[in-house]
Amino acid sequence: MTDVVDSDELMRRMQRARSCAAREERTWRERHEELRSSDPEAAREAAVRTVAYETVLRVLDEVLTPGRHAGDG
Repeated sequence: MTDVVDSDELMRRMQRARSCAAREERTWRERHEELRSSDPEAAREAAVRTVAYETVLRVLDEVLTPGRHAGDG
């Protein structure tokens, strides 16, 4: 990537990434709930993906609002 971006553009990109991760986290959480009784293996994979997106959200939250989430765990 050779584009030079200013801090405002970088912040917008991180906010978009956070929004995308939040949508994906919700999608996988819903999928896990739907599959829990019918397909345990697929539900397990959905649960793993949910945790992965939760982690991405925590990291982006800390980058976008430093210190605000320090007591969360």
